[in-house]
This record gives sequence, structure tokens and C-alpha cells, in this order.
Amino acid sequence: MRKPPLSRAASLLIALITVVGLVSSPTAASTDKGVRSAMDVVAAMQPGWNLGNTLDAFPDETSWGNPPATKALFETVRAQGFRSVRIPVTWTDHQSATAPYTIDAKWMNRVKEVVDLALASDLYVLINVHHDSWQWISKMPTNHDEVVARFNASWTQIAGAFRDAPSKVLFESVNEPQFDNATDEAKMSLLAELNRSFHGIVRGSGGRNADRILVLPTVHTSADQKYLDGLSNEITALNDKNLAATVHFYGYWPFSVNIAGVTTFNEETQQDLIGYFDRSAKTFVDRGIPVIVGEYGLLSFDVDWNAVQQGEKLKFFELLGHQARTKKLTTMWWDNGQHLNRQTLQEWKDPGLFAQIKSSFTTRSGTTSSDSIFLPKSGAIEARTLTLNLNGTSFRGLWHGSTRLYPGRDYTVSGDKLTLTAAALTRLAGDRSHGVNATIQARFSSGIPWKIYVISYDTPVLSNATGTTESLTIPTQFNGDRVATMEAKYADGTNAAPHDWTSYKEYGRTYSPDYAGNSIRLLKDFLGVMREGTPLTLTFHFWSGAKVTYQVTKSGDTVTGTAS
Repeated sequence: MRKPPLSRAASLLIALITVVGLVSSPTAASTDKGVRSAMDVVAAMQPGWNLGNTLDAFPDETSWGNPPATKALFETVRAQGFRSVRIPVTWTDHQSATAPYTIDAKWMNRVKEVVDLALASDLYVLINVHHDSWQWISKMPTNHDEVVARFNASWTQIAGAFRDAPSKVLFESVNEPQFDNATDEAKMSLLAELNRSFHGIVRGSGGRNADRILVLPTVHTSADQKYLDGLSNEITALNDKNLAATVHFYGYWPFSVNIAGVTTFNEETQQDLIGYFDRSAKTFVDRGIPVIVGEYGLLSFDVDWNAVQQGEKLKFFELLGHQARTKKLTTMWWDNGQHLNRQTLQEWKDPGLFAQIKSSFTTRSGTTSSDSIFLPKSGAIEARTLTLNLNGTSFRGLWHGSTRLYPGRDYTVSGDKLTLTAAALTRLAGDRSHGVNATIQARFSSGIPWKIYVISYDTPVLSNATGTTESLTIPTQFNGDRVATMEAKYADGTNAAPHDWTSYKEYGRTYSPDYAGNSIRLLKDFLGVMREGTPLTLTFHFWSGAKVTYQVTKSGDTVTGTAS
């Protein structure tokens, strides 16, 4: 039934009250987001950062080594140029394991408190259901009804708690969804069921949830085309303009962990990155559906910081930032305490890495084929040539500190070939002591200057050692050199385990150099699966190009190492 019209005075009074905010209306309740599209909102979130290993840790927030999240932390993140934060949340240990799957009120309040701290620091916020994905959601193929009931109960409570949160808060249905012992088709079907349920629960809870941006993952948050297509079909069927897709990217696996001899940011590794972003953009962004790369980084960061060589690492992140920018994908850097020092809030573990990542948000940087020039400690020094990777920039010259090197005398450029003269390298090498003798900068028209290290070295020397299947420490004189990779083969030509499909073993899981301690340590994952009584030849490849062989033999729990 139509209501009678209000008097002109009453209409003016209500209008005035609405303007000053004394009463609310559906329009007033949504003014914090205006009429921006999902594409606009997600674009405004670039770049993003992850509060990893905090609210996703279990059993408690500080259990995995990070301090509690504070407003100072988020203010630091915002001051460093980030516009959004993904706050992974694991609910399992704060929720009853049986119906009605009640989430502990204290935990819910803490999650809300952390979200509010981030919002107060002018950050967009993305919250989710995180490690629950493998703790119990993965059991869905064999425990379907219970998993669905718990998932629905979880999101009913989360949606209710954040019903009136600003629209700068986004929900992600589930992190890295996986399903045990299921075919790809079954996995996509199960995920579609969860995503539909998540969508219906949140939308049905009202308030700002009625049009809050919801983020839906692919299976494994992978950008394999079949998974992208599966999610694309889901989003089409939901017919909701306020949806975004999410994938994760940790690079071409052999490069990301340094295995199978992939030690450089080679063509295959580059094409893997380019294809990943291209597929995501073509499947979604080109159709007006935003994409959030909810996590990105290198897998080796969790194992050994030095597994991927520094210059190759910087090339990876330089291209990643460029691809994200040109393909209009929003990225959220995974940081579980590896990068920002959360104790002091004053430093990054690797300032050069952060500088490169930050620069890539807005521009390209030039690089060269290597960031190191290795010179033998003795003998005449010869000219050395590097390949310039301009990446759309122009080369401006070389500097040593504040001193500019002279073209023609110190270096020449021919096409994409940069050659440092023998005279310049002799001067820069100085007394040719082992290690870095000089650091020069290649500067380009934009981006971060590229560091080139002039290093003097001798062939490394390894010594005999005895250890156990738990660990064998090989005394090593590195003599200025650094390990690139290690091969392991038996006399019959077969490869050692683990990963015996390749002779090149994984850096950080099978071996780990200790430059300060003058040693290379062989690790349990490698020693424990050696053949009994069968000599195994190791070949250490160094960045200078040097190769050194070493033999190890296992007898019971004892492992003996012999220099070749």
C-alpha cells in the first residue's frame, strides 16, 4: 500500500536530519564505498601486504614467532606505500569441533580489533578462512555434510560479526582450497559448492554485506587454465557485480626453490610468470572481473634466504611487478615475518629487495645478465661483458660510489652488450682480496640502480669430514666464491634421492652453505635416504663457474665425507 505524501516541512526536516547523519538510510549506509565498481575498489588496493603467521597461526596469535598486531604495525605498512592488508585468519582452534561450531567470542573480538586497527591506518582489509582449508575443509570428499555444515556455520558467524563493517573490508571464502583424494573435476565442483554457499550466506546477512566485495579462489588458488575456467563459470552463474577472483603466485617451482639446476631467471621461468598473469587477466580482468594475487613471493624464503641468488631474485620481482601493473592485477606480498622486522618496525630484512618491489609498482628497472663479475685472484685481468636488459628504459652509465665511470676508458656499450675494460676492472679489484672488491651501479632512465659486484676468488676447497645421517658439516674455504647448486650421483650414473628425477638437489633442504661458518652442511632429508655403503659423488657448482667434487659414504648412522 502506498504511503501518503509527507508535508513539505516534514520532507525538509528528514532531509536535513539525513544529511547530518542523525538517521541512516540504505544510501547513507553505503556512502563509504560510493558507486565505485569492484574493479575500481580492487585497483585502489594495489599494492597489498599480508599479515602472515599472525591470526592464521595456531593455537594463538603469537605461536609462530610474531608479536601481536598493533596500530603501529599497520601505520608502518601504510607509510611504506601499501594500500591494503590481507589478514589471514585460522578459526579451527577457536571454534567448537562439533555443531553448532561456535567461534569463541574472545577470538572474534580480537579479529575485529585487528581489522579496526588496519582500517584506522587507512588500509583496505581482506579477511578469510585460512589454514582451516587443510585442517578440515580438505576432508569434504569423504565428510561432505559435516564440512559444509561447519563451513556454513563459520561464515554465518563471521558475516554476522562484520555485517556493518565498512565496505573497505573484503571477505575471501577460503585460502588455497584443496580436497583430499579427489579428481580435478570433483575439486572444482566441491569448491563451487562452498563458494555458492559463502556467497548466499554473506549476501543474506544484510547490512553492508549485501554488496560487500567477495573474493573467490580457484582450486589451490592456481592459475592453471582449467581452474580459472572453473571459477569463471562460477562467477558467471552467481551474476554478482561485486565479486573478485584470487590466485597465488610463487613462481616457477624449480626456480622458486632452486632445484633441477634452475639457478637463473631464465626464459622458461620468465614465460611461466608472464603466462600466469596473462591467463588470469584474459579470463577475468578483460571481462571486468578484478583479480587479487592474494599471495606472492618465492617458496625458498621459508627455507633458506640465499637459495635464489640475489640478482636473479630481483629480476623475478621486477618482472612480476611489471606484469601485475600492465595486466591490472592487485598483488598482496606474502610476509610471515620474513620481510618487515615486526619487532622494531624500522627495517626490512632485505632493503634492496623491498626497494625493487616498491619500484615495480610504478615503473620498470633495468638489469644486466648477472650482478657479479668474478675475477681470478691471480693472473692478468681481462675485460668482461654483460648483457643489458633495458626493460623499456635507457642506459645512463656506470658509477662507483659517487664517481662516474668513463665511457670508452672504463666501459663500452655496443647494442645490448656492456663491456667493462681490463683497466677498469684492475683498478676496481684493488688488492684482489677474496670477496667483493667493489660495487658499481648501472643506472637507467627509471627504476632502481642495478648493482654489479666485482669479486676476486680462488677455487673453493672442501675438507674431509665425519657426521651422521642427521647432519654432516663439510669444512669449506669459499675463497670469495658462493654456491649456486649441488649435484649428487652414484657411480652407476643414477641420481640420489630425494627428487631423484634430477641430479641437482634442492638448496636449503638437502644442503646449506654457511659462509660465516666456513662450511657446507648436508641435511637430514638428503643424508637419511642415501644408499648404504655406496659412495655418492657430489658436485658443487659455484657462481664463478668453478666446480668442486666431493664424495660421501653412508655406513649405518655414520656418514663420511672425502675431498676429491
